[in-house]
Parts: sequence; structure tokens; C-alpha cells
Amino acid sequence: MNTQVSDQEKDRIRQTARLLYEASRSIRILRTIAWPSEVKEEFFAQNAKELPQVSYTPLDPAPVLDLVRDARRFIVPMSAIDLWLERQADGIERGARMLASVGTPAFFEYSRHIYGEPTAPLRYFPLSPLELSQSISDTIAQLACIEMDIAPPTYHSSEKVASDMERAVQQHFGKDAPKIELVDRLSANALATISAIKIRRDARFTDRDASQLLHHEAYIHVATSLNGRAQTDLPILAAGHPGTTRIQEGLAVYAEIISGSMELDRMRRLADRVFAIQMAIEGADFLEVYHYFLEKVGDRDQAFENARRVFRGGVITGGAPFTKDVVYLLGLLQVSNAIRAFFAAGRSDCLKLLFCGKLDIMDIPALCELYTMGLCQVPLYLPPWVSDPRYLLALLTYSTFMNKMDMEPILLAATKLLENAPIVKL
Repeated sequence: MNTQVSDQEKDRIRQTARLLYEASRSIRILRTIAWPSEVKEEFFAQNAKELPQVSYTPLDPAPVLDLVRDARRFIVPMSAIDLWLERQADGIERGARMLASVGTPAFFEYSRHIYGEPTAPLRYFPLSPLELSQSISDTIAQLACIEMDIAPPTYHSSEKVASDMERAVQQHFGKDAPKIELVDRLSANALATISAIKIRRDARFTDRDASQLLHHEAYIHVATSLNGRAQTDLPILAAGHPGTTRIQEGLAVYAEIISGSMELDRMRRLADRVFAIQMAIEGADFLEVYHYFLEKVGDRDQAFENARRVFRGGVITGGAPFTKDVVYLLGLLQVSNAIRAFFAAGRSDCLKLLFCGKLDIMDIPALCELYTMGLCQVPLYLPPWVSDPRYLLALLTYSTFMNKMDMEPILLAATKLLENAPIVKL
């Protein structure tokens, strides 16, 4: 590949990336579709028997679309770099149009094209997110039949978690460490931005919850935001627009698994979100989904928040939900297979590129070229399992070895061996 690129070509790429970044700055998905705290208070004041009343302020998409149009004037979608720029333009445009239609059925139509939907077959895999979620649920149900001596978790206060988190991020990020803030009101237990990780004061955390928060929010979302901000030639890498959501969340969930922070309850929650989205698509309203989660979790506040995730931005009466929560399992599958494929293909160099900003797996070829051109910079911050990849490399080696084995005869032999053996309770 010819790495001698003219200054004029580099300037074209820089200019396009800046225009797209400017366009992306108005795309604030979660902020636009957020529910005021009064919605929850009123819902419970009416004994959880009336549908919530929510209104939104739609985004005026015109300024965003004008900037995207200006950027597209410099894009010839044929090379890997231009195809990458075109995907950024597409993601930003779809996000703007989705936010322009909040509270209407059209919101769901944009959402399903951006994030996916439960019944849509996956590319390269003969499974849908709904089938994947059902497989997870069935496996957990099978494990529940086995009496395992798992000690009940110890719960930690938000103050304890915040103190531990502050030490960890200071050590990892130094001068760029986000502030750790305890707040009285927050829709989730915690929320991260590039400058702060907010923790709800009345939340309680298990040891795994706290570890998930660190590896998911800090070591992935904060890190890729900081790394993207450092890309002065390619500022679009700092923009977390809808086109990058699946891989960002997939990386974050993968980080939970590879760090040993994942547990069955967390996997069940990810699957349950997919089931709830499908319920809403089929016409279930907020109350029906709320009661579905209430039966699952047994906590009215958590049930409300889970249902809110499904209906925010969409239609409360059903039929048109927000499908973003499909991406957690989809992204995990895509990231996991991409990392295994990079390793098997002898391209472990691509692993670090995943963290140079907000991006999609399909962007990697373009970023390789942009790196050789001097436009894409090495990521400043990597999660511990990448900066010290000894465990990851051992796991990938084992995974590659196991994938070459046909499990069918081994499964048949194990079934035959144990068919008359009673289940023992140890």
C-alpha cells in the first residue's frame, strides 16, 4: 500500500472529519429522550396504575443535515477511508432524524434501523437477538436446577463504591481522571461522561456491580472518549453517535466478561431487556412491561427504570419502543468474534485500534490506513486486559484450540456416561 499521501488529501480528510464532528455535537440521544424525575414520582403517586405522561422536545434536524451535506461534498465512497467517513455521515443523519421524531411511531422505525430489533437475523449468524436471549435464558434456567453453594453477595454503599472508584480512576487516568460524584437523583445507579462518573447516593452495589461499573464505564466509555478527544486530526472519533453504539457497548460488556466482573444475574438482565423490547413491539404498553419486570426483579423502582429504558423516546401505549438495548448482546457477539478473528488472522495490532475513539468494527481497515498516514494516533488509555494482554492471549489461544474440535461426539459420550448418574448436591 502506498503510504505517500499528499497534504491536500490529508487536508480533505481532516476537513471532512471536522464537519462530521460538528454535525454530531447536536446528537444527544439519551439527553433528548430522558424522562424528568417527576414522571416516576407521579407514576407511583397513582399506585402504578396509570400510563406515565411524557413529552419531548424534538430536535430540529436541519442544521445537522446541512453539515452532513457539506461533509458529503468531500466524500467519494470508494476507498476504505471514504467508506468510513460515509458511515459516520449515515449514523449522524439517522440519529438526527430519529430525534426529530421522538414520541411518534417514526422514532421506532429509525431506532430499529440504527440499533437493530429482536427478531432481525444477525449478519453472518443464523440467530436473531431474540433467539440469542432465549438461549441465555434457557441456559440460566438449566443452571438453576443445580444447587450451587453461592454465597449471597455483600452489598456496598455508594460512598464506599465512589471512594474505591476514585482511587482506581486516578491510578489509571492520572490527570485525565473523571470526577466521581455522588448525586441524589439519577435514572440509573451510575452514569459516566468524559469528565465525571455520577453515582446515585441511595444505590447499593455488590462486589460484581462495582467491578462492572469500573470496567464498563471507566475503562471503556471514559477511555474511548478521552482517546477520541486526543485525535486532533480526526475529531469525529470523539463523537459517540448512533453508528458507534453497538461496538462501544459490546466492548464494555466484553470488558465485564474478560475482567471476571460478569455474573448470571447481569446476563439475565441483558436478555430480559431484549424480551421486553419485543413485547413492546408486539403492542405491550408501559404498564405491561413494568409488571413484566416487577415479576422478574421484585423491586418497583428497578422495574420502572427497566421499563423506562424500553419506552423512552417511543410510544408509551406500545408498538414503537426504543431498541437500543438490543445492542448489548449484539455488540458483545460482534466484539468477541472480531477479537478472536484478529488473533486467528495474526492481526493482534488491530486490538489496540479498537480503543482509539468511538468506532465500529468495520472502521478498522480505514483506521489502519489513517494510522500509516499519521492522522490516527495511538490510544492514550487502554483497559488493563489490553495493556497487559497475557490472560487475553492465553484465553484466545485456548479458544482457537477448542474451536477446532467437534463437540458433538464429546457431548454424546458425556450424555451416555452420565445418563444414569443422579445429580448430587454438594
